[in-house]
Amino acid sequence: MQSVCEAAGGGAGMLRLAEAWHCRVMADEIVSHAFSHGFHPRHSERLAAYWAEAVGGPAAYSGSYGDESSVVRIHSGNGQHGEMDRRAIACFDQAMLDVGLDPAGPLWQVLHDYFAWATTTTISRYHESADEVPEGLSIPRWSWDGLQR
Repeated sequence: MQSVCEAAGGGAGMLRLAEAWHCRVMADEIVSHAFSHGFHPRHSERLAAYWAEAVGGPAAYSGSYGDESSVVRIHSGNGQHGEMDRRAIACFDQAMLDVGLDPAGPLWQVLHDYFAWATTTTISRYHESADEVPEGLSIPRWSWDGLQR
């Protein structure tokens, strides 16, 4: 059985999705605030590598850019932001449409579930301070059956 990453088109498919999502969030008046401080010039490539690794692709993100602790730290210390999270998830769903994924297909649902889970749990767990994020966290892995434990 192919991985979720393979079904999404591998690294190239994840990059198309990351670019579509980034365009969507930058156009959103609430979610774009998260990028108001600036962002890495290769943000979409890094995001695609992170998502790909999380959904069964190669360990390109952790091999080149950092571990889960570094990702969570970037997103921590900003207070609770439920509305922003909901809108980021809606942007992800729209980005999946933008890249031609079938909303009735299993790939759509598993990617939606992954993104919604990551956005509302691991990424937003340390809303008070980035200093609370422990060292050495591993990128959570997601498959057709959900979170791998």
